[in-house]
Amino acid sequence: MKLSVFTFCCLSLLAGCAAQPNTSLYHQLGEQAGLEKLTDSFIVQIGNDKQVFHYFEHSNISHFRQGFISHLCSLVDGSCEYKGDSMVAIHTGMNINEKDFNHVVDLLINAMNEQNIPHTVQNKILAKMAPLRGEIIKI
Repeated sequence: MKLSVFTFCCLSLLAGCAAQPNTSLYHQLGEQAGLEKLTDSFIVQIGNDKQVFHYFEHSNISHFRQGFISHLCSLVDGSCEYKGDSMVAIHTGMNINEKDFNHVVDLLINAMNEQNIPHTVQNKILAKMAPLRGEIIKI
């Protein structure tokens, strides 16, 4: 009897684990509201940073915010379709060096930490963003 109860409990736990949906990064980030909070934290990080602020000082913050949210939403498999300019078009002529690019990534990580985004989720987001590096640096 004890063995069958134990077996039933173990099978129930395993079935519960198997029934857990594999949630998208979009969902793990808190969907649209989570993307907005993350983006707002990122903008504050940039605004308070002397090393890279000069790249953004003439930007339309509202336009940047909407574009970043839309692009991020698309990258993390949200229901958004990014319709903005390409990364090459946006960054051409900015002459962003590797040091500053990496620093902006650090600011994004700071923003993700501020929003209590788990490191496993952060790593997945950064992995999706990493291929964009060549479209941003030194163009």
